[in-house]
Amino acid sequence: MPRILGVDIPKEKRIEASLRYIYGVGPTRSCEILAQANIDCNRRAKELSDEEIARITSIIQSNYITEGDLRREISENVKRHVSIGTYRGLRHRRGLPVRGQRTKTNSRTRKGRKPGVGGKVKKK
Repeated sequence: MPRILGVDIPKEKRIEASLRYIYGVGPTRSCEILAQANIDCNRRAKELSDEEIARITSIIQSNYITEGDLRREISENVKRHVSIGTYRGLRHRRGLPVRGQRTKTNSRTRKGRKPGVGGKVKKK
């Protein structure tokens, strides 16, 4: 199983899809990285040589923020919004949707389970 930036990427999948297992690398960025490294998108991850993996790793490290650094940057941004009291920060603090979604019906992911009505508690 090839290892890039401390992440085990699946060896049976195409390298284009395997790179997406790295936090901060999506479909477009994956193709950009492979184009810069001169590697065919349709090759499997297990077919890559150590030199090609090293090329991919160096491109990602030099041009993109990924994994722990990206997670840290995002959490710092959220903390900053919360501390200065912006609208987005208040939504984060209350655990509600941040980007303008409706909350009357949807947003169960952010709000959690519905509160019981009339003392009836639904069993799991």
